[in-house]
Amino acid sequence: MKIVLCSSEVVPFAKTGGLADVAGALPIALEELGHEVIIAMPRYKEIQESRFKIQRAGKDVSYSILGRGIKVYFIENDKYFNRDGLYGDKKGDHKDNLERFSYYCKRTLELLKEINFSADVIHCNDWQTCLIPVYLKALYSMDAFYKNIKTILTIHNIGYQGLFPKEEFPKLGLDWSLFNIKALEYYNQINLLKGGMVFSDLLNTVSTAYSQEIQTKEFGFGLEGVLAERKESLFGILNGLDYSLWNPVQDELIAAKYSVRNIEDKYKNKRDLQKICGLPLKEDLPLLGIVSRLAEQKGFDILAEGIEKICKMDLQLVILGTGEEKYHLILEKIVKKYPKVISLHLKFDNTLAHKIYAGSDIFLMPSKYEPCGLGQLISFAYGTLPLVFKTGGLADTVTADNGFVFDKYSKGDLIKTVGKAVTAFANKKKWTALMVKGMGYNFSWKESAKSYIKLYEKAKSQ
Repeated sequence: MKIVLCSSEVVPFAKTGGLADVAGALPIALEELGHEVIIAMPRYKEIQESRFKIQRAGKDVSYSILGRGIKVYFIENDKYFNRDGLYGDKKGDHKDNLERFSYYCKRTLELLKEINFSADVIHCNDWQTCLIPVYLKALYSMDAFYKNIKTILTIHNIGYQGLFPKEEFPKLGLDWSLFNIKALEYYNQINLLKGGMVFSDLLNTVSTAYSQEIQTKEFGFGLEGVLAERKESLFGILNGLDYSLWNPVQDELIAAKYSVRNIEDKYKNKRDLQKICGLPLKEDLPLLGIVSRLAEQKGFDILAEGIEKICKMDLQLVILGTGEEKYHLILEKIVKKYPKVISLHLKFDNTLAHKIYAGSDIFLMPSKYEPCGLGQLISFAYGTLPLVFKTGGLADTVTADNGFVFDKYSKGDLIKTVGKAVTAFANKKKWTALMVKGMGYNFSWKESAKSYIKLYEKAKSQ
């Protein structure tokens, strides 16, 4: 099958979040399954020839290679992309984002014809790519080259929709008839995500539970009605985990490598983490780890409310991440009060992140909503039991049989579940059995890629 993956960010070329990880890993897994894949993304300022072996493909297109032979095409336009920040800078979003990404979408479709890549499927990701299915059906449907191409849209986080003023609609090069409630109009604004949802052949999200949640008013961010109309075309596929990066057997960033065969060596990593964080070297105390953005979506509202009671339990807590200033201040205050219980690191530190996954007993992830979640998948790989709120991808992967789950989003339920985990930790035999169980899971991209192939085939058959 011939597949085009379109994404505004792709590892290792440009990244602001998890979308880039997906867009960098999935094509490699598809290639390994024998499919022909290319990627199209904007050529940002940070994509330098000195860092990547970039070759010319045309006057305004260049490319590099990912995997064995995946061509990553860079759509060039200095006016739009030769600047700091993928979507914005310290002052906020770039004012011309509508023009920037409409240019990228249209130029990507033109590129396919120029390189004669007759795709079976174009796989779009998030609002930045959503004009591709719109343009395909509104502007290119009469061109024989494009008529059999199908489109899939993956919604990674429905909270980000690409909203722009109605007055900018002429910049899209579309007929005004498409500015209506059944297409791109949303409360008298342009909504690119909505356009992609309406015009794509099939839709998916990054977990089964999230695909159901976004059809509700609570999680639909105003688009639940559109999704209700398309529920027969909406699917959930869990993101994969890159085990070449996250694997305690070969992780060079942790103090001691381990597997289920020498699982006791995990505790060498616990001691290492305790030393680094200035915590007492107590193996019998459960160590909870958090690697997260410090934001309400990630559960820091209820964690902040319950942190005092949690710190009074027989446990230790290590937190790594940055986010909303109010949570920085709350946590800094609690650290001063409980310096031997909690260790706070307000930064991004990849090495420390690996050490937290390897050295913690419990990985705390109380997200209010979580489309897929990567933290719980990584923690399983490292034999660290996840403690989560029952939502999205967390609900799809964590149960009472392999971790700790609370299903009422409240301070009280979080505290109660932490207490249960602390009690359970005392039973070393049962705890070790749960660790071994988690380490046996396979959330590889190969499995996710197989599900995507089925989705592409379904789109083709329509």
